[in-house]
Amino acid sequence: MYSPTRHLLQIFLVAGTTLGCAPPHDARPHLNSRALHGAWYHPESHPVHSLFKRAVPTPGFPEWIAQYPAVYAPPMPESATPKSWLDALQAAEQAGQIPGIMVATQSGPNQNPSYGGQDPSGSGPAICSSTAQCRGPDDHWDAPDGHVGIGFDDGPSDGSAKLYQFLQEQNQTATHFMIGINILQNYALFNQAYSALNQDIAVHTWTHPYMTTMNNSQIVAQLGWTMQIIHDSTGGRVPRYWRPPYGDSDNRVRAIAKTVFGLTQIDWNRDSEDWQIASGGTTLPNVITSLNNWYTGPKSPGLIILEHELTDNTTGAFMATYTGIKGNSWTAVSTVQLFDGAYQNANQSDGPVLSMDVGGTVPTPTPTPTSTSTSTATSASATLATSTLATTSTGSTSPNNNKINANGTLRLRRGGVSTLLLLVGTLMSAVR
Repeated sequence: MYSPTRHLLQIFLVAGTTLGCAPPHDARPHLNSRALHGAWYHPESHPVHSLFKRAVPTPGFPEWIAQYPAVYAPPMPESATPKSWLDALQAAEQAGQIPGIMVATQSGPNQNPSYGGQDPSGSGPAICSSTAQCRGPDDHWDAPDGHVGIGFDDGPSDGSAKLYQFLQEQNQTATHFMIGINILQNYALFNQAYSALNQDIAVHTWTHPYMTTMNNSQIVAQLGWTMQIIHDSTGGRVPRYWRPPYGDSDNRVRAIAKTVFGLTQIDWNRDSEDWQIASGGTTLPNVITSLNNWYTGPKSPGLIILEHELTDNTTGAFMATYTGIKGNSWTAVSTVQLFDGAYQNANQSDGPVLSMDVGGTVPTPTPTPTSTSTSTATSASATLATSTLATTSTGSTSPNNNKINANGTLRLRRGGVSTLLLLVGTLMSAVR
């Protein structure tokens, strides 16, 4: 006959032979050690993964590349956009969730978009153009006081390799607002950032257009395909944040990003203008001076600085001034970690992932059910076990105390074996 108490006893006896032995973690290397939020998943080596593993092309290979639109300049063809994304857009439009703001126009290349007679600069609350420095209610423009958000736009690109090496040397995580077509062309660099260095990945559109000049379906394609290639290259993670190219967004663009894809916009409160170095609009020394001035300046609000991994010059400015961040008592944090983390369906870049499609509903972990039909003896034994574990402390300085490992297993120190034997003896009495 099955006895819950005997079952519990067997668990403790097995545990006694393996105390102090942490289970193996996933094989993928980690640069930074991050605390995982719970242990509700199997490591990648577990056989259960083979039951649900999809047969997908290997990232970086021709079959993988063929899955995505080979579009290097806007607009993207609507025919290539998955129907589920367009259906979600149509549903949002019919529900009145997408404001009827006109598509902005430009008078020439690289000119700020205009809304004509409706509101030329778009600075009013109805349009709320971020180009005109209008802040949407859900936008993130400032870091918390005393913090510097570390992030870079436009990767993976020519300046990425040296930047990644520097971040690794400094043990610094950053947010990389990546362009979809750049990931497609430079997958090895992307994989280095994500898999080898455990960096945070966010969305910077597929081809880097002025988003307010796109119609609704074009906006969906720009965001959706970038999310898709990130999703397919990170074990199914769905990005939580995006940054509009040129800082160009408005209430229509924001609404599509949020309602169709669950994306929140991150802007900046300082522009390094490093992107102008290549064109001669500024110089590397000027950018370095600006960064140093900000690091020695007020700490309220905290800093989110627009910087790029375009060239060795743009990343060189960051590397030349990095010591000034901590040297002036700032806290350097990956930009997305200032808020809610990088992904909608995973706690960390190296944590467990809930299955979710791009544009899908964020899933909720199912709690493990507990049985209420336990015997009195089992309840008493469980109470004793809880009491025993409660006497352990991760903060204890006593050499004779037991401790709880980071993975939740009990580690017995000197005198701990006696504790285990006492517990086993009590359980044996309950069995009899």
